[in-house]
Amino acid sequence: MKNAISLTVLMVFVLALFSGCATMPQTWPDNQRSAENKMVVIQEKIGDGLKTGALSPDQSQMFLTTLKGIRTDYEALRDKVVSRDEWDSLLGRLDVLGDEINRALGRQARTESPRNGDRIVALQGRIDDGRINGRFPLTEGREFQSRLDAIRSDYLRMTEGGRYAMRDERTGISRRLDSLETDINRSR
Repeated sequence: MKNAISLTVLMVFVLALFSGCATMPQTWPDNQRSAENKMVVIQEKIGDGLKTGALSPDQSQMFLTTLKGIRTDYEALRDKVVSRDEWDSLLGRLDVLGDEINRALGRQARTESPRNGDRIVALQGRIDDGRINGRFPLTEGREFQSRLDAIRSDYLRMTEGGRYAMRDERTGISRRLDSLETDINRSR
């Protein structure tokens, strides 16, 4: 009887230990990447809205201030061991900000080509899909991801602090995205 009780207590302890490990803080690279993508898209929407006059300077400044606060919180979470709830909260705040900007912009028809932020998000999806489905060899998938991460990082740095990237900077990012997209298309 003592052995059965001891064994039961030991099993409960082991199960509690393993279930605790599943919810322990860890790094969340997918959430980090998703947050970066969302910040890129939001930054471009604010810049485009200001450029086209769809957003007033006051609205743009309000959105940029909110984005700056979120970006500060993002920097505090980036590459750190934290709970998933903290990332979920940050991503939720980005979604709310994106929705507010969309409402402020209204439903204007887009006559221009896709923005760099939208292209970064689309290429990220294609890379993820190719890696998951095994279309890309391991090294090639890593190379594509590394190139896209570098482009995203440069773009975030260019637009940091509410600065809207200049035309030649946007063109440089666009060319790098074109090159990456061409290589991804060749890889099929």
